Amino acid sequence: MKARFKYRIDPNSNQRIQLAKQFGCNRVVWNDALAIYKKEGIHTKDVDKRVITQAKKTEERHWLSEVSNIPLQQSFRDLKQAYSNFFNSLKGKRKGKKVGEPKFKSKHSRQTARYRIGGFSVHSESVKLAKIGHIKMVVTRQLPSESTSVTITRDTTNRYFASFVVEIEPEIFAATNSSVGIDLGLSHFAILSNGEKIENPRLHKKMLKRIKKANKKLSRCKKDSNRRKRAKLKLAKLHAKIKDSRTDFLHKLTTRLVSENQAIAIEDLAVGNLIKNCKLSRAISDAGWYSFRQLLIAKCDKYNRQLVVIDRWEATSQKCSNCGFNGGKKKLNVREWTCLNCGVHHDRDICAAINIKVAGGLSETKNGRGRDNKTTLVANLCEPSTTYKQLSLF
Repeated sequence: MKARFKYRIDPNSNQRIQLAKQFGCNRVVWNDALAIYKKEGIHTKDVDKRVITQAKKTEERHWLSEVSNIPLQQSFRDLKQAYSNFFNSLKGKRKGKKVGEPKFKSKHSRQTARYRIGGFSVHSESVKLAKIGHIKMVVTRQLPSESTSVTITRDTTNRYFASFVVEIEPEIFAATNSSVGIDLGLSHFAILSNGEKIENPRLHKKMLKRIKKANKKLSRCKKDSNRRKRAKLKLAKLHAKIKDSRTDFLHKLTTRLVSENQAIAIEDLAVGNLIKNCKLSRAISDAGWYSFRQLLIAKCDKYNRQLVVIDRWEATSQKCSNCGFNGGKKKLNVREWTCLNCGVHHDRDICAAINIKVAGGLSETKNGRGRDNKTTLVANLCEPSTTYKQLSLF
């Protein structure tokens, strides 16, 4: 199977200038090709020659020859792939959320350049790029195999990263007899069927005052001024800090859950619909439920664990986990309730987590279904409300 290894790189001042040229040329190739497609149609031929080979001979684009040609060609291929994804989405061949039409790229956003085999080489503490040279790399772990490509990225806080795609062998954790159902929430990020409640870090809420202050300062700055650039960078660093902290939290949590449990059951939440709630949209977006699910899918695949995604319409918050009696819909402020059938007092979230485990067939209770069917990872990404065991894609 394939995996991505990401490292921080530290280019010197001259290399930063060369990378800026590469990023700018990639952006120009993308925008020029996109302009031709919009004007002459998607079936126009030899567009790559017009925006790269022939453009280098013109006075307006002669500086394209100052950078490596490999990322320029890759930028054009990425545009073709973006159009392919767009048309497949319109025809219904591509599952999931609808993909929009490719847009023009801006120099003020995240910048990338992808090098294929022949345009880069990896060394012990550096990565060598065509026409740029050796760039110092912070190596926290060695690559398990030879990389097929590297993507150089500069984010909005002017940090540089190198991301490698390599082939790895799936790892196998020691087998366990435990399984768990997980109910996601806002007061607590995750509630497990064993009664454990994992606190929600609420990272965005903790820094909301600083973000508001930075936004106000940015809005008062004069356009294109140096002061506005500094204010914009400060705001970007605040958002980057939140993102990094959230990613760290989700990685540690998903790794622990996968290592401790042989099978995991989660609920198929429609996060895109939930964030339409104007009162809870910020809290839901801050929690990162979708990222949690994607990491859980990837790590179950990597470590050969079973992941069950139950149907989103399963009444997990309404049923009694003891007798299965459906007590009806309850308001969000009702955190505890007593079953009218058997009289058992429930914590709403723990009861829902147990019901998720039962609905996934992971519980040996009278309500357990004991599903044995297995499907591939691809099928379950298209149809998330099914039970599956993660299989390798590669």
